Amino acid sequence: MDKTRVETLRTELERHNRLYYEDAAPVISDQEYDRLLKELEVIETEHPDLVTPDSPTQRVGGAPLAEFATVSHSVPMLSIDNTYNYGEIRDWDVRVRKGLNAGEPVRYAVELKVDGVAVSLRYESGLFVQGATRGDGERGDDITKNLRTVKGIPLRLTGQGNQPDLLEVRGEVYMTACELIRLNELRAANEEAPYANPRNVTAGTLKLLDPKLCAQRNLLFVAHGIGETRGISARSYVEILADLKQRSIPISPFNAIFESIEDVINHAGVWATKRATLDFGTDGLVIKVDDLGQRARLGTRTKSPRWVVAYKYAAEQAVTKVLGISIFVGKTGKVTPVADLLPVTLAGTTVKAASLHNAEEIARKDVRIGDTVVIEKAGEIIPQLVAVKVEERTGIEEVFRFPEVCPSCGSPLERVPGEVNFRCSNPAARCPGQFKEWLKWFAHRDAMDVEGLGEKLVAQLVDLGLVKNLADLYRLDVETLANLERMGKKSAQNLVDAIGATKARTLDRFLTGLTIRHVGIRVSEILAEKFQSIDAIRSASLEDLNTLPEIGKIVAASVYDYMHEPENLAAIDELLAVGVSPQPLAVVDRSSADLPFSGKTFVLTGTLPKRSRAEAESLIKQYGGKITGSVSKSTTYVLAGEAAGSKLDKARKLGILVIDEAELERLVCMTK
Repeated sequence: MDKTRVETLRTELERHNRLYYEDAAPVISDQEYDRLLKELEVIETEHPDLVTPDSPTQRVGGAPLAEFATVSHSVPMLSIDNTYNYGEIRDWDVRVRKGLNAGEPVRYAVELKVDGVAVSLRYESGLFVQGATRGDGERGDDITKNLRTVKGIPLRLTGQGNQPDLLEVRGEVYMTACELIRLNELRAANEEAPYANPRNVTAGTLKLLDPKLCAQRNLLFVAHGIGETRGISARSYVEILADLKQRSIPISPFNAIFESIEDVINHAGVWATKRATLDFGTDGLVIKVDDLGQRARLGTRTKSPRWVVAYKYAAEQAVTKVLGISIFVGKTGKVTPVADLLPVTLAGTTVKAASLHNAEEIARKDVRIGDTVVIEKAGEIIPQLVAVKVEERTGIEEVFRFPEVCPSCGSPLERVPGEVNFRCSNPAARCPGQFKEWLKWFAHRDAMDVEGLGEKLVAQLVDLGLVKNLADLYRLDVETLANLERMGKKSAQNLVDAIGATKARTLDRFLTGLTIRHVGIRVSEILAEKFQSIDAIRSASLEDLNTLPEIGKIVAASVYDYMHEPENLAAIDELLAVGVSPQPLAVVDRSSADLPFSGKTFVLTGTLPKRSRAEAESLIKQYGGKITGSVSKSTTYVLAGEAAGSKLDKARKLGILVIDEAELERLVCMTK
């Protein structure tokens, strides 16, 4: 009975997956789907012998991975040449026809170039057995467990007739804009920085070492070709796509076929504007010769086939007006001009502002208030002003005069010799603009880590005069906080407790929170390890500071000057008076052979599930490890968290061992 019910449930769930992901025509609610899946999970838990690799329950993710294995692509995943205008498309068409018989007709298959991550799916006798990233084209990472969580990827092929002995499907894993919004809403609720774009999140998700985390992201897949096959016969790409579709492999509904290159160009013109209506990113079209025999005759170059080319749209731009130029004051007093723009839609979002960086940039581009300007998103992420339409000036535009005083406190702005930036001359504690940013940084997880103290609450506390210096933070009480906007008694108590818990943070965190110029997390650690107390740092001579490893003369002078400024010393004394007691940072003898990480070098990337980066680094150092900022051949481990970036990619290429937080803990526990 259980076996029969399991087979029925699997069949039903896979049918609903196809209806949802392929046909976009679901016939049951999400709640009903979840009920069926839960029933299957219960039966399989009670009868583990009934679990199979193609069961829908396997999409929830398995145990965390220590690292990704390397997969060699038997058929290389080559790159594609790019074109950027219609003339280059026509030139490519001429080259294609020269490579074939004179007068031979050519049909072109055209697909949207989905902005995702290229992967390869390997099916043996219809069962999904392995999935890999493109990597360098010859070798990629084995991400099978993560790809199993992508619901659009069938774990077992369907369709009529026998399944091929081997079918390697090439395609793109991607994320919709709606899913990115959902994830960013969750991050905002946790006061975490938002993800920049869907592609970066997709790439980071596929490289998570814990498949269960990957399963929490609603990734999608679309096929755009095949690699190695046995048991598949087709004469054209159109036939290949039809075959994949009947086997339940997701195929783009926007694929098209054309008899001439001019029809392809007209199609590209249609999608230049139509692509903005899609819920996923696409930055161009991929144009392929349809006939497989013609492809074979055209052949490939070293890195790319001759029978395919990509047409990429220019970065999306918009024209708007500069309504004004504001000045933003940072935590160290640096002032940054920002163009306030007439709101305009660009790459699917409303843009109201763009950084102008500094006074020299404004002068170089001759940006004036009232100007008509062209803006674009660098990498479709960050808005930037790229040009002024000087020809549209009417004469009423105003030349921007860079202020001589701080817009927040009215103190003179100073330009440090050798720098392009201006800074407020007032100490941070006396400049509201600086102080808000300073307080936000003091509470940051890499500094004192005050849980619950976000940007809006910081603004309230400063604007209402409740916190005029850092020590005032520790004088807040539940009654005062409970009367603030969006704060109840419970939230107020939680915040008071969180603030109190930071009094015994380590010295390096305390130094980081002080925002001494040129002193970041690593320099704070060096200072804390060497001097062990704030009093010792205050008493250190410039010569003492200059002798520290990894600290140059500029940094040493900055620390020395900070510790000899009466206002800074007064702020430190007030913090000590309210009970803040920076704890010594353990000095680790990294040469000790008894320590598990002695002689080992770590690089950290991404967000860890339980620890802040600073906490993880502290743990590694406690057991003798060394932290560096970049991956090299001398790196022992790369500790990777969620949304890891280019450091992880480099580690893979160099063959560096990648571990996650759970593996780090296991390595530590093995030595206890």
